[in-house]
Amino acid sequence: MAGAPGEGFLQPVLEGPRLHLRPLRQEDFEPLYAVASDPLVWEQHPEPLRYRRDVFEGFFAGAMASRGALLVLDLESARVIGTSRYYDLDEPGHEVAIGYTFLSRDFWGGVTNTEMKRLMLEHAFTWAEAVWFHVGPENRRSRRAVEKLGARLSRIAPRGGRETVFYRLERADFVSWRATITDAARGRP
Repeated sequence: MAGAPGEGFLQPVLEGPRLHLRPLRQEDFEPLYAVASDPLVWEQHPEPLRYRRDVFEGFFAGAMASRGALLVLDLESARVIGTSRYYDLDEPGHEVAIGYTFLSRDFWGGVTNTEMKRLMLEHAFTWAEAVWFHVGPENRRSRRAVEKLGARLSRIAPRGGRETVFYRLERADFVSWRATITDAARGRP
């Protein structure tokens, strides 16, 4: 792979069987805050008060400024159900991070996070050789979710003033994971 990712790489429009992801816009604040205002969404998160409007306002401003944030919509209901983003683009290393993800609790435990991350990973790997996930040590749900994607624990180290668990997913591991998921969906061992 050569060169830099194209304009708009960090904010694509992605669509799967159940989800539509598009660049976050200012007018998305209220419907996204409706999802974020649930304290249980943040209970394992390093910033457990993000359900408060004043705290979420800072998160949303950061998401807008990142120019990598995506809104997640459920296609069946056309409802806003969460967000995720691309960040820490490393052009020379052909790496990018995916994170700042949260979903409405009624979409936990099913296929939603897997579909969202698959769409984002497929897009990232059109250019990147590796994708990073940064997770709080106590966020067991997020840690399990990235491990299910095939990401491997790289290290635990400070990031942004707090202890962070770094997971890395290589393109080849993603291709293997995707093939396994596809075979399982087709009923093959």
